[in-house]
Amino acid sequence: MTFLSPERLWLLGLLPLLATVYVILQMRRGHYAVRFTNLALLSQVAPKRPGWRRHVAATLFLIMITLMMVGFARPADSVKVPRDRATIMVAIDVSLSMMARDVPPSRLDAAKSAAKKFIDELPARFNVGVVAFAGSANLIAAPSADRDAATTSIDQLVLAKRTAIGEAVFTSLQAVRSFDAQASQNPPPAHIVLLSDGDNTTGRTVQEAIDASRAAHVPVSTIAFGTPYGTVDIEGETTSVSVNKETLRALADSTEGKAYEAADSEQLRDVYANIGTSLGFRTEHRDVAARYTGIALLFGLAAAGASLAWFSRLP
Repeated sequence: MTFLSPERLWLLGLLPLLATVYVILQMRRGHYAVRFTNLALLSQVAPKRPGWRRHVAATLFLIMITLMMVGFARPADSVKVPRDRATIMVAIDVSLSMMARDVPPSRLDAAKSAAKKFIDELPARFNVGVVAFAGSANLIAAPSADRDAATTSIDQLVLAKRTAIGEAVFTSLQAVRSFDAQASQNPPPAHIVLLSDGDNTTGRTVQEAIDASRAAHVPVSTIAFGTPYGTVDIEGETTSVSVNKETLRALADSTEGKAYEAADSEQLRDVYANIGTSLGFRTEHRDVAARYTGIALLFGLAAAGASLAWFSRLP
């Protein structure tokens, strides 16, 4: 639980003062009773002492005041609300390093399979677009609710040289801004999910991509895919293609996305499933002050009832 007006909680500091005043007044009552010199007559005037009952109404009253003060600070619960017009951009690395077979049958084939499953399991209200990037980035499926178009575009991915992570982010952001007629002025809530196994080797820098994403308020979640033992044969030479996790983590952390790592197909499917769950809703804070006001009212009625029943007066 959180408070929408937490500065009002300072009023709770008055409660110990009220309790202290009450205790002092009760002690003075006892002092005045002792000063009544004729104790036998006192027992006849007040034959029955209220004892603990006289504190019940005061306790209930203090609880009521506490609840009202908490309600005045506007307590709020966190609730998950489905996103409207939400757009998910799936960016997939198709650089030559993705043909490494440390993840069978290859990094690219495993990535394609997991990405298609991820898209198929997204809520139907989501719009999905696909970007492929190597030396440049290309929008191969514009954001839409057409799942078949998105998965078909993934089936047609082909490998190319170099890795342009920054360009992939810029292309994804442009697709979001072009989503519909109102997207340029009122872009839909969006999230970029970028899978890669390498570093940015061409195009605009990752820092430029971070700045653009932050300006557009579009987080980028990254998946570092592959193992440290991947190799590829290019023009007769075997080249090591280990995963550059640091670059991808910096991109995610700096845009309020999440950085994931996956070393095999099963881990990659789990990562996509995790992302899909987190993207399905947004968290909002809903005011629940009425709940505390209602409970406070019940305690107030209880205090009044106890006082009337035992002392024939309101507290």
